[in-house]
Amino acid sequence: MRAKLFGLLMLLAGFSAAGTGESVTITYIEKYRDVAIREMKKFGVPASITLAQGILESGSGQSYLATKANNHFGIKCHLDWNGKRVYQDDDEKNECFRAYKDPDESFRDHSLFLKNRSRYASLFKEDPTDYKAWAYGLKKAGYATNRKYPALLIDLIERYELHQYDLKGFKVDVEEMTENEPEIPASKELKSYQVNVSKNYVEYVTAKEGDSFESISQQVDVSVRRLKKYNELDEDVELKEGQRVYLQPKRKKAYRDFERHTVKEGETLHSISQRYGVKMKYLRRLNNLNEGTELIPGEELKLR
Repeated sequence: MRAKLFGLLMLLAGFSAAGTGESVTITYIEKYRDVAIREMKKFGVPASITLAQGILESGSGQSYLATKANNHFGIKCHLDWNGKRVYQDDDEKNECFRAYKDPDESFRDHSLFLKNRSRYASLFKEDPTDYKAWAYGLKKAGYATNRKYPALLIDLIERYELHQYDLKGFKVDVEEMTENEPEIPASKELKSYQVNVSKNYVEYVTAKEGDSFESISQQVDVSVRRLKKYNELDEDVELKEGQRVYLQPKRKKAYRDFERHTVKEGETLHSISQRYGVKMKYLRRLNNLNEGTELIPGEELKLR
């Protein structure tokens, strides 16, 4: 009798734990679905894939990496990471993982990680609502070593109906624009921009012919005022084709591979600042330059 009672208690405990896990996952989805939809609108990564990867990689936000480092996608440091780090055993002992100030930063880095690495380029040729193609594409591109990774993602997407958020991030958004936005004159052409990341981890787009801060602002969801501030430019400056336009504040120093720069004819402190993604005030500070000082071709500037 005692053995049967013990077995019944264990069974009930198992049901309770399963229910708790289910509720944790549902809470996770409710908390981050809008973030996943936002990332889909901006970068084209299906919201269902983002949510499923977050659930799987972070244990619905309960893993060590998620709770201690806000890392929801298990992204390791790699050579281009200059941010905070945490260490944990994975495929090898004491591996380096990225640490973020908040989960939002982790979701954004996940989008950029996929968008800006050539090995994932084929994913963005898939229909953004075809979560199965994306799941198998991630495995093929080497995101995970587990051969069951696509099946695990697909199971999560279908169990929690995460594909509904792909429609909200893609098709519904287009419909809303058609219904609510004023008609765009035929002569006005909307351009699409690929968001890139500089070596020292600052997002930017490349200006096209006829671009202005206003035209770029309309499509990258960054205000004109902030674009001018981030790029240290006055409002009367015209953008040139091929010019780098930062979508975030530049850094205090260049990427570690760039210690110095030899000034070339025609270069200014601003052009060098834009090239390396370093704020002009920090370049002045590093090189003991006063504001307005003209650079001399051949002189070397410290970048970090």
